[in-house]
Amino acid sequence: MEANVVENPPQEGHGPLEIPLEGVSENGAKEFHSARVKPGLPDKKIAIVCDWLKDWGGAESVLSDLLELFPQADVYASVYFPEKFSSLFWPNGKYPEKTVKTSFMQKIPFVRSRPKLFPWLRPYAFESFDFSGYDVVISSSSAESKGIITKPETVHVCYCHSPTRYYWSHSHEYLRMLEFGWFNPLARAFLPIVTKRLREWDALAADRVDDFVANSSNTSKRIAKYYRRPSMVITPGIDLEKFAVETEKDDYYFAIGRMIPYKKFDLLVDAFNANGKRLVIATGTENALLRELFKKSEPNIEWVLGPNHEEKVRLFGKARAFLFPPEEDFGLVPVEAMACGTPVIAYGKGGALETVKEGLSGTFFFEQTPESLNAAIEDFETRRFSAYEIRRYAAKFDKKIFQRRLLEHLEALL
Repeated sequence: MEANVVENPPQEGHGPLEIPLEGVSENGAKEFHSARVKPGLPDKKIAIVCDWLKDWGGAESVLSDLLELFPQADVYASVYFPEKFSSLFWPNGKYPEKTVKTSFMQKIPFVRSRPKLFPWLRPYAFESFDFSGYDVVISSSSAESKGIITKPETVHVCYCHSPTRYYWSHSHEYLRMLEFGWFNPLARAFLPIVTKRLREWDALAADRVDDFVANSSNTSKRIAKYYRRPSMVITPGIDLEKFAVETEKDDYYFAIGRMIPYKKFDLLVDAFNANGKRLVIATGTENALLRELFKKSEPNIEWVLGPNHEEKVRLFGKARAFLFPPEEDFGLVPVEAMACGTPVIAYGKGGALETVKEGLSGTFFFEQTPESLNAAIEDFETRRFSAYEIRRYAAKFDKKIFQRRLLEHLEALL
């Protein structure tokens, strides 16, 4: 294979993390990249509210970053799966003393295991939490957690990953691509009946938020359209120190994520069944969709289940390119790939347009079809990318920048 990624190491004194930051002096930029952000608002009682804690994804990474910033915070969620968050909470996690406070949904086994099947229960779940005595409540929301009720003296900031997609921007798509297995026919018949009322509740819930912070310009525009509210854009980040640049690439393409319909892994399987190139897909989700795609995959497609962080970094770093086919609100995974010096081939819509820079850190395809993706891959294979320049670009998404900007924003509100 003729490599697409070249070493092109940075000049002495200009390592891949030393980049100019918008609104930050040269000395300030070095401080951003060299020191961890100190915990903030130590004299305030703070709560962090999540929609659910069921699987590890981008929202859960944000929770981890928020806890570093506010280690005194209490954590709330509609349902919680302790075994999925052992790195954070009891008994061996970073915050072993914390107990995640859950709703009545946690006590109903069938509801706990399938919380997305019961959207009409979640408004009651979040309204049942008592936030009396808190100075600040941060809802990390792409669904109903923003609908909490707080006292007049409590500041409620919603870090919004997206207005609820299945009520607003992607409601029809979600009905076409349900993920409830045997319950899909029932859900397809019943959900349209309740969606109108739930959409009204969601709009009311947005009115309860004192201040919106959006994870991307893409999300900010949706907040303005559906909730008629302004929002500050503060993009999330990754821990750059956990990702190393790899310049020696192998002859495979890589994708990773939860095995749910809108992530478009079916598109990847169809495209690589057709092109015959080597594809590695990693996921921590075992479900009917995974079994279906595994069964239809040709031998050139390999599957990796439940990789740990070290395995993920190796797969990111050695890949010829990382593939990102969904329309995401933001998307941290392409940033992780770029932190390893790996270029990204992304669907040219949504948050990827804010994280991937054409020609520098990757390229785009503009139709979610195998033909469009394969054409982009063929074009990509004629081009050259610098692993160190990609890493340098990824450094603008350092989580320390996210933490510091959010802390400054909260301090200004208080």
